[in-house]
Amino acid sequence: MSVISTPPPTHQAPVESSHRMPRLPVLNGWRGISIVAVLMAHMLPLGPKALQLNFACGLFGMAIFFTLSGFLITSTLYFSANVRTFAIHRLCRIVPVAWVYIILILGVVGATIPVWLAHLFFYANTPPIRLIDYTSALWSLCVEMQFYFFIGVLFLLLRKKGLWLLPVFCVAVTLNRIFAGETASIYTLYRVDEILSGASLAIFFHGSFSSHLKKALSKISPLIPLFLLCISCYHLFSWTNYLRPYFAALLVGTTLYHKNTYWNFVLESAPLAYLATVSYALYVWHQPFHAGWWNEGGKLTEYLLKRPIGFILTFAIAHFSTFYLERYWINLGKRLSAPYSK
Repeated sequence: MSVISTPPPTHQAPVESSHRMPRLPVLNGWRGISIVAVLMAHMLPLGPKALQLNFACGLFGMAIFFTLSGFLITSTLYFSANVRTFAIHRLCRIVPVAWVYIILILGVVGATIPVWLAHLFFYANTPPIRLIDYTSALWSLCVEMQFYFFIGVLFLLLRKKGLWLLPVFCVAVTLNRIFAGETASIYTLYRVDEILSGASLAIFFHGSFSSHLKKALSKISPLIPLFLLCISCYHLFSWTNYLRPYFAALLVGTTLYHKNTYWNFVLESAPLAYLATVSYALYVWHQPFHAGWWNEGGKLTEYLLKRPIGFILTFAIAHFSTFYLERYWINLGKRLSAPYSK
């Protein structure tokens, strides 16, 4: 599904890591699965409404997505140690597509200035909530952007040592959720532990505890955390919802250490790799097709006609957005950051 505006330090040469970030193709599989779960939650009927399966499916998808985001962003800083490059890449990766969508939607509905500002600067998920039906899914981008700013400042001030504070912040956010009784929220302070859990996984995975982590997680079947994550997304087991960030991180973590298994066969498959590639665009552009006119009319018309058309249009727009609009800005980001990456 899944940017910081911190100014870079002046007169400071970029610090290069002696190691390169390892390639972990299973993460693409989880990204593909996460966007499928979100699309299903928003655009398909998943059983009787009383069971709240759509809500649970959405929680599942976002937990995986946030975990991946935290893992990859923290890994990037861990290996590159260059905040300026990080900021340029994130801005060019996230902002252009989001702003194109925001400008189109808010321009059509005639939004007020406060709504425009809240969307363009990614704080629409903070009280008072200024999201509308056609931008309701952008709350997650707000959470991510605020996290990117936070981790950028943290790294700028404390360098790599500051990353070791992320597990502490993760536990603190979860304790705050428990105290407030927030099992699922769009507010950053009640949701960011899902990103922080992935960040914590990255620290332990790449850091000095990696051998201990590998020894522990390689003995756990991914089916166990998968089951626990599913349970923690369901409203009947509300107390487990507080542990959802950790179950998601455990699930992703266990698959990092299971080599040459059916997990690799599935997670490293070409269809999931494609879904991972277009996942951000799918998340942004699917929003008009599960609100307004697309929810009106009889069930047969809605689910046999409108929803299939909605899926087709979502994937068509996402493909164009990914390989034309996003690719241009990503390449531009690489060119802009090249002088600081040497």
